[in-house]
Amino acid sequence: MTTAADIMHSGVTWVSATDTLDQVAQLMSELNVGAIPVADPGTSNQRMCGIITDRDIVVGCVAAGRDPFQITAGEMCKGTPRWVSTEAGVDEVLREMESHQIRRLPVIDGNKRLVGMISEADLSHHLTDDQIAEFVGRVYA
Repeated sequence: MTTAADIMHSGVTWVSATDTLDQVAQLMSELNVGAIPVADPGTSNQRMCGIITDRDIVVGCVAAGRDPFQITAGEMCKGTPRWVSTEAGVDEVLREMESHQIRRLPVIDGNKRLVGMISEADLSHHLTDDQIAEFVGRVYA
């Protein structure tokens, strides 16, 4: 069975909830990524308090007339972060992403540490054309 660990992209970089959005955007540019997990600075084990996307920065900050040099990643994180275990099967990964209409999904290990991310591009290497079509239809609906 293919698991989340087989699909994920490892080597995820964190930002702190106290980092400003200009810092986050610069890091996204350097890493060529569209989403970065946000760590709660009050925890020693880098507990994830959310994910910030490039769209969050543009729509939630810049387009709203807010200053990305003043707004922090923690201020932009909303809701409960979604994730799957490294042991989750493809069906569980798809169910989580489709039911919450998300395009990037963090993967945690047995010690609750973030170890990777699954994106649409990662899925495309492990799904059939029919599965991809169904996923796109549900996430973008």
